[in-house]
Amino acid sequence: MLSDTPGLHHVTGIVGDPGANAAFYAETLGLRLLRRTVNYEDSLQYHLYFGDATGSPGSVFTVFPDPRGDPGRAGKPGYAAVAFAVPPGSLGFWRERLTDRGVAVEEIASADRFGDRALSVADPSGTRVELVESDADGDPWVGGASATDPVPESAAIRGLYGVTALPADPYGTASVLETLGFEYEAETGDRIRYRASGDRATVVDLLDRDAPYLREGPGALHHAAVRVPDREALLEWHDLFRDRGYDVSRVKDRHFFHSLYVRGPGGLLVELATEAPTPDGPQTPGLADPDVTGHATELYLPPRFEDDRELIEGQLPAFEFGDDRTGVR
Repeated sequence: MLSDTPGLHHVTGIVGDPGANAAFYAETLGLRLLRRTVNYEDSLQYHLYFGDATGSPGSVFTVFPDPRGDPGRAGKPGYAAVAFAVPPGSLGFWRERLTDRGVAVEEIASADRFGDRALSVADPSGTRVELVESDADGDPWVGGASATDPVPESAAIRGLYGVTALPADPYGTASVLETLGFEYEAETGDRIRYRASGDRATVVDLLDRDAPYLREGPGALHHAAVRVPDREALLEWHDLFRDRGYDVSRVKDRHFFHSLYVRGPGGLLVELATEAPTPDGPQTPGLADPDVTGHATELYLPPRFEDDRELIEGQLPAFEFGDDRTGVR
């Protein structure tokens, strides 16, 4: 029997320069670089994973760097912003830290966000990123071997808070969310809030407003993924969505987890990803590399790509990351 999702698993965006964006997420925001790997659909493109200390599902934000890509644009049907949870009372710290690093900070009016206190910024590619005060628990990343200006634990990001979506049909997308177990919570103006039943990464806001069409590319969010327990649950979800006539993919082996993708009414791309690891992947509760104590700066490849490592490394751009600013692949 299918069970409701407890919340988000990860969110994925497309960015431009890999070094500038790695520095923003891992140094400015203080997330841990969990994995430097490749896009399994295109092994000559990086896939970078960021998250909390262990890379627990519900904390992870991933990016596909595309330094030669045309700029993207948030729009329908897509996602307008990703939000991270920060401790209550920490927004003053974040405002000062971001401003000192040359990042423009916008205040979000709490009346427009159901009482949430939050800040909004853009990453180097223009992706809209929000920091929302939340009492959600987590396993924050508080430094690492190369950090000279770490975010203190009292202010460190606890994980994802949620996403804001721009569906083509909010009512159709609401039906998908409700099928997955999200419940309608409130609405104000053109913003409608749905929340999952878990204790973290539970919020999906739908915007019912005019907007341009989504243009994929650096600065645009690609998809949001929700948590399901295991591959058997994915197979059940696959059959349910197929029976309802939704556009649903086969179950895919993402090495760290299994997943599938669904587009229902509203056109929004939603991934379902397992909390259980795959048999051929690292058998760890989170997505962090258990053999690395700091940021994962070495290129990680699944066994099926190892024979092509020399070719892959030769095609991927070197980028600088960390305090020593050494060019690494």
